[in-house]
Amino acid sequence: MNEMVDRIRMLCKKHGMSLASLEKELGFANGSLAKSDEKIQSVRIKAIADYFGVSIEYLLTGKAELMKYYFDIAVAERAQELFENPDMRILFDAAKDSRPEDLQMAANLLSRLKETNPDG
Repeated sequence: MNEMVDRIRMLCKKHGMSLASLEKELGFANGSLAKSDEKIQSVRIKAIADYFGVSIEYLLTGKAELMKYYFDIAVAERAQELFENPDMRILFDAAKDSRPEDLQMAANLLSRLKETNPDG
């Protein structure tokens, strides 16, 4: 049926937003994403993939390219879990605009927290 639209709806839900709010965020006409897969232009598919940090292949087929950025599948899967979790996505968003020394300080803090609570 509209499998790509269903995947877009699922991504919206994971990120705590509606299809309408995604349309507004990306500057698309209201209701334009609710149409069938064939009606969604390739430019919009690229914008949606970029917005959610997924591949175009994932939107079109449902198959993830976890190895696209990572050589280790376990790291790729963990990174994807963190990215898709709205509460943890801040790690990606903050890292984007942080200085290397700030990222190192955060990594050191997380390492110390892990040492004091190895189960958590």
